[in-house]
Amino acid sequence: MNIRAINFSLSIFCIFFVTACSEDQPTMACLPESEAGQTVNISGGEFTFGDNRYYPDEGPAKESRVADFNIDKTEVTNGQFREFVEATGYVTAAERGLSEEEFPNISSEFRVPGSMVFVAPNLDQPSSPATWWRFIPGANWRHPEGPGSSITGRDAFPVVQVIHLDAEAYAQWLGRRLPSEAEWEYASRGGLKGATFSWGEELPDNGRSKANTWQGHFPYNNMNEDGFIGSSPVGCFGANGYGLYDTTGNVWEWTDTPYGPDRKHNYGSQGYDPQQPGVTVKTLKGGSFLCSDNYCQRFRPAARQAQDTTLASSHIGFRTASDIEVLSSPIGVK
Repeated sequence: MNIRAINFSLSIFCIFFVTACSEDQPTMACLPESEAGQTVNISGGEFTFGDNRYYPDEGPAKESRVADFNIDKTEVTNGQFREFVEATGYVTAAERGLSEEEFPNISSEFRVPGSMVFVAPNLDQPSSPATWWRFIPGANWRHPEGPGSSITGRDAFPVVQVIHLDAEAYAQWLGRRLPSEAEWEYASRGGLKGATFSWGEELPDNGRSKANTWQGHFPYNNMNEDGFIGSSPVGCFGANGYGLYDTTGNVWEWTDTPYGPDRKHNYGSQGYDPQQPGVTVKTLKGGSFLCSDNYCQRFRPAARQAQDTTLASSHIGFRTASDIEVLSSPIGVK
């Protein structure tokens, strides 16, 4: 997401979203507590990595193999991330700001505590990322849409406003790691070979909604046919064939794979995005609640996006993974 390359003005204001919860609102959840924090053992194998039918950075598709691995059933939630913070005292990059010593190539306006927030433009405003993305001082995982927002009642929602380093720190606390792009895509496919979506070929909103995406004309009109404006609690839509939830839509997910604009070359450990040369970029997967038929269309297993590793936003989260012993059976839930 090439946001730093756009000359945003630094706006200081409070944002009140319909998704913000009052202090006495009960937690909204779609999965029983017994499923919280569960992981799935997945038997590795060969699969078609990428897709030649859509965006150029998804190809060329090639046959690849992944080893057996374990991955979270859901995106990491606010409740899970809070446990980590309370146990360790960890402070995210959006909460502390970015120091010049650690990140010498970032302009001073983006060093203050805060993060990127999606703000739907008015109908008379141009349709441009410069219009709908704003750096909001005070936006962080506890206040994902800015100082006027809260995660009270949203423990079951995916944690957002975390940079790659924050996601890594959480995973390492659990003795885990972030998935590779290949592992993530293999898991997202749910055992379906060559299918466009995690569930097959039917569009996300044909019949009953299959994922939290944008219905209507992005970025002006979200018809809310799936029941959510913004992110949703994890597990509100059907699991794929491996029992994973929300590998399509809801929030983008960090992987540990450097991004490159195609699969023809190795772009090194820093990755390479021609839209933001010189910036360290990792690969995001899964799409988000902002993906629509008229914009993005990255709600598919093969879809991918570059992300500056130092930049968090209101639509990026993650799930964790780990290596495992060779499995005696194809899939098992832990």
